[in-house]
Amino acid sequence: MMTDVVPYSFRQDADYLYITGCSQPGGVAVLSDEIGLCMFMPDPDPQDVLWQGSIAGMDAALDYFKADKAFSMSKMREVLPGMISHATKVYHNVKTALPSYMAFEAFRELDHNNKVKDISYLTHELRWVKSLSEVNLMRQSASIACQSLLQTMLLSRTSPEESKLAAKVEYECKMRGAQRMAFHPVVGGGANASVIHYSRNDQKIRAGELVLMDIGCEFHGYLSDLTRTWPPCGSFSSAQEILYDLILETNKECVKLCKPGMSIQQIHNYSVQMLQRGLRKMGILKDSSISSYHKLNPTSIGHYLGMDVHDSSMVKNERLLQPGVVITIEPGVYIPSSCDVPERYQGIGIRIEDEVLITETGHEVLTGSMPKEIADIAGLLNFDWSRGTEVSYSPSQQQVGFH
Repeated sequence: MMTDVVPYSFRQDADYLYITGCSQPGGVAVLSDEIGLCMFMPDPDPQDVLWQGSIAGMDAALDYFKADKAFSMSKMREVLPGMISHATKVYHNVKTALPSYMAFEAFRELDHNNKVKDISYLTHELRWVKSLSEVNLMRQSASIACQSLLQTMLLSRTSPEESKLAAKVEYECKMRGAQRMAFHPVVGGGANASVIHYSRNDQKIRAGELVLMDIGCEFHGYLSDLTRTWPPCGSFSSAQEILYDLILETNKECVKLCKPGMSIQQIHNYSVQMLQRGLRKMGILKDSSISSYHKLNPTSIGHYLGMDVHDSSMVKNERLLQPGVVITIEPGVYIPSSCDVPERYQGIGIRIEDEVLITETGHEVLTGSMPKEIADIAGLLNFDWSRGTEVSYSPSQQQVGFH
């Protein structure tokens, strides 16, 4: 609860949603050889129904969620201990474990004999490789996020304020069918972009500063995650452009490595070498130690993506990628204003993040429609959309056309 009468918006645990398809709180699902899928559904409280609406009960469990058996939660004490006592081993969701069933003598006995395991080791394996229908949902989620962030980039020209850009991207995502944001948007202007999970989103972005936006949305249980960094004024400074080029080239080279047989860890190691080399050349890194590098980028090159932002966390980054796996590629550099580097680079944070589907022949960039080349970004921001003409172009931008 947010306060005594105001609830937080509920988001279902991904494992429970994956197994049941049910997004309401208050239930327990059991899978067994003996019964199949058994769902214990919350008991309707007339007072809660009056104030919050009706809930799915046993009929919905059988008819809509296709459970083999269904009981009310009030019957769990009668039914579940017997099911547990017939088992030689029990797997349960450690993150969402309920004292109500963990207190059963049958459960405690199995636990005492080391026969209780975390089911996430199994569900994360299943969720790691997406089916065709799951991939289609992720494509749609990525498309919504790209279209929404593009509209937000355009707004940044006239409203360079973190709060307005955060509100704009959430509005655009929900207007395109997203149920919610995947996480609180990161909208970091200027030096705020060097704070990796910056969330205040309450500052004005000054002329000449970059803004870093890390956003994602949820579409029927499946998430998107992408980041772009750009100058709302329409042009990069020379220092910003040099740093941006390094991050962009690292992004593109790492995307090329995304294919079956590679691992996130291997791609990460390559990205570290590339970024270290580039940052030393600029005089930003003064030595080749990993500790010095981590002060400017303590993050991994990417993570698995699916029903959670950091999906299938039980699957290690050393695992060789397979077709159907979705990962992010997100190189970045985060230089605080107080950092001991050449002054022109102080207070700059840049990240370019794409989500990538591993295919039989290589990869598909699900966020590929979102501009990231400097010329494309400059052309987009310097175009007068009301008159249909470019406001300004430099020679490097004349190759770019927007219609």
